[in-house]
Amino acid sequence: MRVLILGGTDFLGPAVVEEALARGHEVTVFHRGRQAPPPGVEVLRGDRTVEGGLTALSTGGWDVAVDTWSGAPSAVRDTARLLSDRVGHYVYVSSRSVHPFPPPAGAAEDAPVVDSSPDAGEVDYAHAKRGGELAVERFFGERALSARAGLILGPRENVGRLPWWLSRIARGGRVPTPGPRDLGVQYVDVRDLAAWLLEAAGRGLGGAYNLVGPPDHTTIGELLETCVQVTGAQARLCWLEPQDVLDSGVEPWTQLPIWMPPGKFHDGMHRGDVSRALAEGLRCRPVAETVADTWAWLRDLDGPVPQRSDRPRVGLDARAEERLLRRWEERQSS
Repeated sequence: MRVLILGGTDFLGPAVVEEALARGHEVTVFHRGRQAPPPGVEVLRGDRTVEGGLTALSTGGWDVAVDTWSGAPSAVRDTARLLSDRVGHYVYVSSRSVHPFPPPAGAAEDAPVVDSSPDAGEVDYAHAKRGGELAVERFFGERALSARAGLILGPRENVGRLPWWLSRIARGGRVPTPGPRDLGVQYVDVRDLAAWLLEAAGRGLGGAYNLVGPPDHTTIGELLETCVQVTGAQARLCWLEPQDVLDSGVEPWTQLPIWMPPGKFHDGMHRGDVSRALAEGLRCRPVAETVADTWAWLRDLDGPVPQRSDRPRVGLDARAEERLLRRWEERQSS
């Protein structure tokens, strides 16, 4: 296939590029030039946020476009309009965040979504992604695929969730860890997501799909214990009760990345219905492979860990960690 990737230099983009090239596809990357493009691709440069920024896309044709845009829906609208008669299938990487948070446990693609518009300018993340879906649907109809990703982990992660856990555990010592150990974690490896996007586009799938692994794929215990194993660190995981974490004033998800305490917020994030994508071939590699490959990427980095400028930094500072360890010590002595 001839594949156009709109934004191909950051986390998911390079994963799609690598997967497409491995399958023998011809790949074109359209981006702003802020980072080096992956090797082996045709490069088009432009900025979707400025007038005339789509000029490089005014000619040419592709079988598939994969769009990872997270900003104003109007930028997706303008791109989809321009490409509507020169692209066969348009894949928009959306998010499960299009559902009002938290969605109920087991929420599928037909759960309620936020009210947004394809003509909107800068809006919050949920409304941006929903507006982007509507923009692609307006111009591509049944040729539009909305891939509603959940938590994405793997090499090149630029939010810092799994990289933070790996880096902290690698330092060794006592590591405050939020329980219970058997609490489910629902995520998708970025490479499995990339593979599914290309397969689905090649088969002409349309509509919305929740794109994240099954709820029982792993647990917080298996994930963090695997981090200890792959780093070879002299680290002790100090398991805390969820209420102890909350009573210490530590924020789930941000200060303790990936983790949500049991309840409606955990259910909304880690218990979504992904049966539709699984039935259409979504395959999820073992958690040990995701963790090991992310650690290998971190060790090979020549510079700081990438960080998205539009997302807050995650992880515990020294004071918060100390509070949690004191709480753990109190539990041990009681």
